[in-house]
Amino acid sequence: MAVLREEFTLCGLIAGAGAGAGQGLLGLEPGPDPDRVLLTDRGRTATLYKVSDQKPLGSWSVKQDQTITCPAVCNFETGEYIAVHDDKVLRIWKDEDVNLDKVFKATLTAEVYRIHSLPHTEPLVLFKGGAVQTLDALLAAPQQEIENVISDEVIRWSEAFMETQQPVLIFTTEKNGNYFVYVQKVNPNILHKYKLEQEESSHPLSFAAYTKNNILTLLCLYSNGYVYKILMSLQHSVPEEEQILSKSLLLKTVVSDTALKGASLAILDKDHVAVLGSLDSPPNIAKECLSIWNTKFQTLQTSKELPQGTSGQLWCYGERFFLTHGKVLTVIVYKCETSSLAAAVGKLKDTQTSGMRTVSSYVNWNMLQEDDLGSPHAQQSVTAKTESKRTLRLRRNNVAKVQRDTLTVEQLLSDIKDSSQNDVEEELWQFLSNAEMSDFQATVGYIITGLVNRCKTEPTFYPRNCLVQLIQTQGLSYSLCPDLMAVALEKTDVHLLQLCLQQFPDIPEAVTCACLKAFLSIDDDNLQGTNVNLDSVISYIDITLNDQVKKQSATVQNGFSSELMEEDSCDTQLTPKPHVVDTEELCPVGPQKAALLNAILYSAYSETFLLPHLKDLSAQQVILFLRYLQYLYIKCSEKVTMDFPGMLSPTIYQIMDWMCLLLDAHFTVVVMLPEAKGLLFSLHKFVRAQARFYSELNKIEGSLQELQRTKPQKDVGLYSIEMLELV
Repeated sequence: MAVLREEFTLCGLIAGAGAGAGQGLLGLEPGPDPDRVLLTDRGRTATLYKVSDQKPLGSWSVKQDQTITCPAVCNFETGEYIAVHDDKVLRIWKDEDVNLDKVFKATLTAEVYRIHSLPHTEPLVLFKGGAVQTLDALLAAPQQEIENVISDEVIRWSEAFMETQQPVLIFTTEKNGNYFVYVQKVNPNILHKYKLEQEESSHPLSFAAYTKNNILTLLCLYSNGYVYKILMSLQHSVPEEEQILSKSLLLKTVVSDTALKGASLAILDKDHVAVLGSLDSPPNIAKECLSIWNTKFQTLQTSKELPQGTSGQLWCYGERFFLTHGKVLTVIVYKCETSSLAAAVGKLKDTQTSGMRTVSSYVNWNMLQEDDLGSPHAQQSVTAKTESKRTLRLRRNNVAKVQRDTLTVEQLLSDIKDSSQNDVEEELWQFLSNAEMSDFQATVGYIITGLVNRCKTEPTFYPRNCLVQLIQTQGLSYSLCPDLMAVALEKTDVHLLQLCLQQFPDIPEAVTCACLKAFLSIDDDNLQGTNVNLDSVISYIDITLNDQVKKQSATVQNGFSSELMEEDSCDTQLTPKPHVVDTEELCPVGPQKAALLNAILYSAYSETFLLPHLKDLSAQQVILFLRYLQYLYIKCSEKVTMDFPGMLSPTIYQIMDWMCLLLDAHFTVVVMLPEAKGLLFSLHKFVRAQARFYSELNKIEGSLQELQRTKPQKDVGLYSIEMLELV
């Protein structure tokens, strides 16, 4: 069984990269880890994205008069990125590089078609002439002559695999309507050539392949909607003459004579494939859709229409589909389960049913009687023959009551619409205690959406405990419940906002800034007693010291203190010397507000989208936030590790980044404000001292390295004093 789950937009596309024939992206390759992908457009730019955050991590472009002609890939061995522009110019760079014009460059003698990167081996470079070289061998002699393997043939598709710890590359070519398959082994260097059987009324649209037990399986999607399967052995040790490959029909994706256009094929597992394409209906209206098929039983598992059109390109990494939909790059999460005949005909025993559940899966301890009927051991000890009618009747009543108390998702959503707040909280607690949901994240999303919708239409309804409980399941994201934080901001529920900021990876920058503005505008007195998690601040804020200073400032007025008068019974005038506390040691905000601001500092963001919203802060809010950031920076610099202990405590890099962002957004305002003069001066003084300190450390490090390089003289056995001058 296969299902399509949540869908979200990864990024917008530049003009010419959206839907339509001949449009689309140059390529989308996996990044250094499963949560990152490397996108290359049909222009000058390659961008690295973090999928879960939907944020760009880095972007690199070639010059105005240059064009990237080969999709950028990640070298999994070195962590570097590789791309080719203008067909022959190879570029290699790292994350910290900014300008591609200044990175490593190698000009080759032949045009490159594609670079394939595999784990635990060197990337393979496939040239348009059919030759294959490892990247190391190519960089050792960039000007070497490249052999032309194919003649008058055009490469249509290629892919690389690891089989028996050796790289294997397969690519298909086309010439005058004939299609050929090449299988290239790198070590040893062996090339096999095959020819595909011709179809009279159809032609291949897309290819996909996988290897297992030295057998290469090639799947071909034809324009008539048929998917064919071709098997090739990888055990041949010597090149053979060109052979005609025999193919077998694997799947029919089109039941009529309608032609398939702009289609892509992807292999999901041994029993499932995905097809993206459009069918020409009788009025010549193309209907594009994404579908998942079961190849074992030749059944359609699920499908999704794409009304805004696609470019026909489909990528699949880590149970995620990546495809262009209109003017955006869309990500669709999918799930495939092991295929069986019982599942195909709907007769598979499902232990995670959404309806009634048996008593053995949930025991309500409030219903147990003195004879322990709910215990499985007690049930086994009492046989049916000796069981009394009273005990049997009592057990049946308990079973019926437990079944009535067990809720389905549909029943809970219906009760959320009209039940009282107390009833909703009780039913939700019971549902989460009983239920074992197969699609937990989607179910929790439905529930919290129902709660938020009622909160918006009924202002008096706000089940705060329910919302907190659902967020703490860690199965939510902002995209699943986009209105939740808006309702929490309206109710000024700082605890709920703190939880969202700590757990949601995809919060928009506008919402983050709205939370920051709300936190800065709340008085510390109003936050006293608020349920806020203080784990991120207890390592550097002395709450007792802050309270003592507040009490001192509150009791002494105009030099008069009633406590001092009671203690001083003589006429001698005494000058009390209270404990002097440096105000710079005190946090400018209370511990509750500090914890809330730390949640802001810890959230993900993009500078491009964050800066415009930071400008909405008032001048007083900017000064207060800067003072807190300065306090954090000084406290963090006092640590040997330059970091605060704790999971959610801000790092020194996050503190400095936010400080720079805030100054960039409000530089003119901060410079003009009189109260900011002292803040900027002390901040400048501290940063300058830090820079001077690290400069001296660098000098000491250089001197120590010089001493280590000094050759020790021979020991003559005499007492001597040696003078070393450190320059």
